[in-house]
Amino acid sequence: MPTAGRPAALVAALLGVVLAHGTARAEPQASVGVTLGAAGAGLERRWWDSTAFHAGLRGDVLFGRGANDDFGVGPYAEVLTHGFDELQAGAGVSALAPVLDLFPLIVSTGVYGRWSADALEPGIAAAVFWGARSYNFHSPYVMSTGLLAQMRLGLGASKETAIVLAAQLDVALLGLPFVYLFNVLTGPSPEAAPVRRAASAR
Repeated sequence: MPTAGRPAALVAALLGVVLAHGTARAEPQASVGVTLGAAGAGLERRWWDSTAFHAGLRGDVLFGRGANDDFGVGPYAEVLTHGFDELQAGAGVSALAPVLDLFPLIVSTGVYGRWSADALEPGIAAAVFWGARSYNFHSPYVMSTGLLAQMRLGLGASKETAIVLAAQLDVALLGLPFVYLFNVLTGPSPEAAPVRRAASAR
């Protein structure tokens, strides 16, 4: 190889190693949370005719992240109810913007179906989440807890609309009290049990 080409080849090789390393670290990160809050619902495109209790389950998988300051994009899915007299299920795309390393902003848009006693209607939804969600270097699952705001627009005959303001709590966080209670009831594992001294020989 000519001498003049060696620096360029070296730079290209180093760049290839860096890019390969970054790609290897960028593994999918999944998260699932329970959403609890209030929904302002209305029919015939009226806004906030009534207030209903909102409860739901929402999860996503984000691709392309290798660190806290990376962007990410991926699918989401949700199931929810407003006042327990209907059921909604939907899916779409979420995008994460690292406005703060440990507190990113996640925007989502998608479609949903709404089932009630007298209707089965499609709709479109948009949402914004802001809260704690850091990149997990040790697991494909990452805990996320924060605030969720949604706008839901029904495309059926009822012309239903809903504005949702909720807290999103990670299912792993909600499960910690049950894990603690289980450990209390079952006692320490053999690895964590205290070591007893053997009786001294007489």
